Amino acid sequence: MADFDRPDMVATFRRLALLGGEAILEVYGRDDFGVRAKSDESPVTEADEAADLVISTGLRASFPDIPLVTEEQADTHDLKASTFLIVDPLDGTKEFVQRRGDFTVNIALVEDGIPTLGVVYAPAKGRLFYTLPDGGAVEETGAFDTATVGETSPISVSLPDNEALRVVASKSHRSPELETYIDRYRVVDSVAAGSSLKFCLVAVGEADFYPRLGPTMEWDTAAGDAVLRAAGGMVADRDTRAPLAYGKAAFRNPHFLAFASGVDLKPE
Repeated sequence: MADFDRPDMVATFRRLALLGGEAILEVYGRDDFGVRAKSDESPVTEADEAADLVISTGLRASFPDIPLVTEEQADTHDLKASTFLIVDPLDGTKEFVQRRGDFTVNIALVEDGIPTLGVVYAPAKGRLFYTLPDGGAVEETGAFDTATVGETSPISVSLPDNEALRVVASKSHRSPELETYIDRYRVVDSVAAGSSLKFCLVAVGEADFYPRLGPTMEWDTAAGDAVLRAAGGMVADRDTRAPLAYGKAAFRNPHFLAFASGVDLKPE
């Protein structure tokens, strides 16, 4: 791993995520979000762009020597590197537009293809999760002041009961294939959630298993993946069962499984 000032980096990620969240909530309070479709037909709003400006400007000023990939800047999507910063300024735009609250700000560091530091902030839910500089992860509670860290609690995945798994899955991307896959497991509770918040629900022990059988990009997953790994969980390629790698062609992810250690994955 590279020799970065990790405490400074975590503090910067946290501060910029909170500032990005402020920009998002300012737009969230309006009647008109300025929604339009991108070239891939996915929605983008003024909130995505306002948060992206705050975060990307701050990261480039603080870490000018580390390449940056951000969803909202297409000219960053041709990066070929194994170590980089990666941002989704507003993950869960559909939840944002429908005022469901399950949207997040995501900032992560990828080193040698592995997400090692990350912050996930759900401004409408009032939940903030991040990795620690030397390992482990926390959830912070309180007023979320940009200058002062509030009370934090260490988080860790639960010890799953494979006869009674708690599954979390996408609100906006449910499919018959996903439902059939979930039916292979003994599930006591299945909840729907949006955005990278699903990784964090596994990380804090509120769910055991998050299968994703649909398209995602690395900026959708890197920060949540970092938090979950730091909390003792894993995100694996569905087919190979290898840990999800970053810096792939076009930053596209395969189908993946995010889970607490101890989940008995069914053979394909």
